[in-house]
Amino acid sequence: MAQVPGACHWRWLFHETGNAMTLFHLVVLAIVQGITEFLPISSSAHLILVPQALGTQDQGLVLDVAVHVGTLFAVIVYFRREVADMLHGLASLVVPSMVEPGETARRNLAGAVLVAAVPVMVAGVLFRVVELDQMLRSIIVIGWASIGFGGLLWWADKYCAQTDKLESLNPSKALVIGLAQILALIPGTSRSGITITAARYLGFDRVEAARFSMLLALPVIGAAGLLGVYEIAAAGDMVLGADALIGMTLSFMAAYATIALFMRFAQNHSMTVFVIYRCVLGIGLLLVGYDLLG
Repeated sequence: MAQVPGACHWRWLFHETGNAMTLFHLVVLAIVQGITEFLPISSSAHLILVPQALGTQDQGLVLDVAVHVGTLFAVIVYFRREVADMLHGLASLVVPSMVEPGETARRNLAGAVLVAAVPVMVAGVLFRVVELDQMLRSIIVIGWASIGFGGLLWWADKYCAQTDKLESLNPSKALVIGLAQILALIPGTSRSGITITAARYLGFDRVEAARFSMLLALPVIGAAGLLGVYEIAAAGDMVLGADALIGMTLSFMAAYATIALFMRFAQNHSMTVFVIYRCVLGIGLLLVGYDLLG
């Protein structure tokens, strides 16, 4: 029997149809991404685990990127003042008449974000070309990375100095954070977790480390988003395009709320609760991955 074009089918809520995801899977995916992207617990790991937990097919890297783009917009909206300052600082390099008092700080922050973003962008392209990103999407890799990098986060957060502000962030320190961010290409590492860890090792206080980590998401996720849009257009997959739009909207809302709560949390609390979560998750994944549960 012919289907009515554009008709809403209830089975889309819980059953996959063709290339379309179920609505339930899509909602879970977007909310998980929105919550985990800026917490130091690895959003990529959770995106890999979602289809395994739900018993559905992997959503693929393109849809992963789509929900990341939703979180990108959340950063832009939440840190709109910092984003405007950085854009103004960069523009002043081209238009001297735009130079204002305090412009050096604006330029320095924008430059630090760009310097820190370059290493992972280059590494990300290489990973994609050799398909290493696909080879690393395993439960065992996620388990070990969750525990190991969680331990580094705990040590840096507990024992390293915590007095520096972003005003003292120079190109060399930004490059160190950028090089550390390459490790986030390993699922389970956490982009925010490894950049916060590196910033804490360099002496930045917890709130400033979290703020720079989130600002660093702008060029990194933006570049990945452009690649994802290109792949959707090249595939001509309108179903995937609709899924991506829904996912972006939901992940934006979840991410904005998470950023606001996390920035408030970081003012008075350590990262220990996230480290404990990572270790529990990692141990559970290793037990499953090595088939030790009988």
